[in-house]
Amino acid sequence: MAKDKSVKKLEDLPGIGETSAEKLKAAGIDTLEKVATSQPHDLSEKSGISVEAAKKAIQAAQEATTIEFETGTNIAEKRQALGKISTNSKDLDELIGGGIEINAITEVYGKFASGKTQLAFQLAVNAQLPKDKGGVDGKVLFIDTEGTFRPERIEEIAKAKGIDPKTALENIMVVRATSSEKQMLTIERADSLIREKGIKLIIIDSLTALFRAEFLGRGALGERQQKLNSHMHKLQQLADKYDVAVYVTNQVMDNPGILFGDPTTPIGGNIIAHAATLRLYIRKSKEDKRIIRLVDSPNMPDGECIIRVTSAGIKD
Repeated sequence: MAKDKSVKKLEDLPGIGETSAEKLKAAGIDTLEKVATSQPHDLSEKSGISVEAAKKAIQAAQEATTIEFETGTNIAEKRQALGKISTNSKDLDELIGGGIEINAITEVYGKFASGKTQLAFQLAVNAQLPKDKGGVDGKVLFIDTEGTFRPERIEEIAKAKGIDPKTALENIMVVRATSSEKQMLTIERADSLIREKGIKLIIIDSLTALFRAEFLGRGALGERQQKLNSHMHKLQQLADKYDVAVYVTNQVMDNPGILFGDPTTPIGGNIIAHAATLRLYIRKSKEDKRIIRLVDSPNMPDGECIIRVTSAGIKD
């Protein structure tokens, strides 16, 4: 079906004037794609037009939108060109398929002081490196929800990687989010910052802390999960649209239903589990060692490796 190039916005659809368009936008139907997938009676009710007019608008919206297809070969070539961000550990990179993926959300969960934030610092520095040195030649958006961002750690890690510490810090845009609304709003408005600054890595440390603190009790669980779902969806949209990597840390709790084995369970339930492309569980071992287990990946088998958290950053 040929695309109708004359229809570019809601107001261009037959029977949809400015008033009807505003009603649709207020109801959350703000794109041609959403009109194209609407039911006539639902569209009629929300826009104030007749059912017959709604049918014509839906048909016009369907004709104005197209579905683009790519071969698996094309996608493979693009993914290869985008590169990955090294974790600074060869063992960990190998475990997850070469490093932190672009166009994907990587979640790392674990208990307090397990090393989630230290890995975030390492990635914030490594992302600035050229591709042939394990980076993606980009800047970083770091959303700090727990007051854990430490410039001195960035400086230490940057020195170890041969990067000027001041330059490394200048390339990291830090937002101190003190509420879930500010955390979500930062991501909702991130498009212009990503374009202007050349952001290639988004870090949220931690993803669930504010939601967990603000939405207490079973009565608030539904709203919390709905907001987390929307938040993760926007993160994936940004990752896909701008070829960005997303790294999020997650808090945990002990699941009383697990009587044998490790009861540690990440916050967020199935919403986070389904939205994250790759999930890692990190836990403390002896001295500076940490054990990382690959819990879920679309292309790599489950496995474990050991890393070290040192003053110079992540090491094997």
